[in-house]
Amino acid sequence: MEEWPKPWYSVLWAPWRMEYIKSSVEGRAAACVFCEAPKLDEEEALVLYKASKSYVILNRYPYNTGHLMVVPYRHVASLEDLDPEELLEISLLVKASLRALRRAYKPQGFNVGVNIGRPAGAGIADHVHVHVVPRWVGDSNFMLIPGGTKVIPQDLRETYKTLKPLVAEEAGKLLETPER
Repeated sequence: MEEWPKPWYSVLWAPWRMEYIKSSVEGRAAACVFCEAPKLDEEEALVLYKASKSYVILNRYPYNTGHLMVVPYRHVASLEDLDPEELLEISLLVKASLRALRRAYKPQGFNVGVNIGRPAGAGIADHVHVHVVPRWVGDSNFMLIPGGTKVIPQDLRETYKTLKPLVAEEAGKLLETPER
């Protein structure tokens, strides 16, 4: 039997990325993913926690294990379009998310940010959301430069199972206080 020729490079299979590639080529669906996600089964949609004005969801195309987003239910493009109650709740959910991620993965740092508008890097520009990305020294390794490949060491379903109870616990502590 003839052997396949061996490439000079390593191959890293990431078949889950095909969904993202197809959506980029075919264009986005008419429905907003952030408006639809809270209506779906929480586990299927990767929704970690639902509050009254916003929710926490895992990023389906993460930069790192534990990459999540805090999203208002209301479909608005920018932070300045949110009312004070929405801003407060989003801030508290970011705080709860940081605490949950620290407990689960012990990151050495975080990137927390909002990309407003397509020129700023927003993948879904018309529905504002806050990214929370845990970081570790050396988490961007050699694979990223020559292969354009980021290695995510944990399956999204496992990340979901790990974070869901922790985010709920931390959010409950912050959102269910007497002054709220």
